[in-house]
Amino acid sequence: MSDSRKRRMSMLDGLAAAGSPLPAPEAAAPGAMAASNRALRSARDAVDAHRVWDLDPYAIVDDRIADRLEPEDVADLRDAIEANGQVVPILVRRHPSDADRYLLVYGRRRLEAVRSSDKVTKVRALVASLDDDAAVRAQVSENMARRDLSFIEKALFARELVRSGFGTQTEVAEVLTVAKSAISMALTILEMVGPDLAQAIGPAHGIGRPRWDALGRAVAETGADRAGLIDLAERVQTDIAVAPALSGAVADAPDPSGAAFEAVFRAVTRPAKRPVRTPKKQIKSLKLQGKRAATLQRSDTALRLDVENGPFADWLEAEAQTILTDLHARWTRRAED
Repeated sequence: MSDSRKRRMSMLDGLAAAGSPLPAPEAAAPGAMAASNRALRSARDAVDAHRVWDLDPYAIVDDRIADRLEPEDVADLRDAIEANGQVVPILVRRHPSDADRYLLVYGRRRLEAVRSSDKVTKVRALVASLDDDAAVRAQVSENMARRDLSFIEKALFARELVRSGFGTQTEVAEVLTVAKSAISMALTILEMVGPDLAQAIGPAHGIGRPRWDALGRAVAETGADRAGLIDLAERVQTDIAVAPALSGAVADAPDPSGAAFEAVFRAVTRPAKRPVRTPKKQIKSLKLQGKRAATLQRSDTALRLDVENGPFADWLEAEAQTILTDLHARWTRRAED
């Protein structure tokens, strides 16, 4: 690179780092000022495209639409960055109204790892010139390259993109590289399940559209208490999280969000218990010598004779088999006649 080019790049670096437009002469016309600002922005973009910046991690704002549900621990990543440095830069774009701040495009875990470090004070970043639409596309592309979004993460992300005015269902489908009909179906299922319940369950990787659809239909048809189901999902995830600490076991724990889905699914699809039918009873009072001596009770399943305690009850107990046999024989002869 020639000395003159080095001087120009150094000057542009200084201007871009300052983040403010060149001072314009007081008498400059508005058109001249606009042209000067455009020239500076173009120059700044050229500088951004040719270097990796060391930025204050707290000067970066993450106001993106969330596309993942699962919180990730960054302790291991922080230790790796402290030991070996940050190998892969994050991607940011300049804040439209604050020259000293940036908007995160992707690299949240790396940003959080640096923020949590006592040893690393700067985050390495590429600065791109992107509008809102391009920033969302870059975010999705980078995240999906690392790990596919689960069905419910795509549904929630699509819902937020539509609600935020990013685009129509067709445009959102294009960003997520799926058919428009898939977005429409996913949004329908999400509404049946309920966004809050879906977020409480989590990404549930491995749980596809058919089972989320079945859950949504069950919730809608049974009128299940979503607040209770949210509490159930959160309890399942908490139990899985604390189980190793309580037992001291080091075996792989089940996926918390998958387990939460299964628990909620069982809760809303479990067959309802049949109510126990109380048999209708017919009760007759029996008398001996004008006094009540026994009660005859007939239900759907049996005929029961209750005789009041006394000498007669004692005799009846002793002769019960003989009396029953005699009564049955009399009933048989009557039937034959």
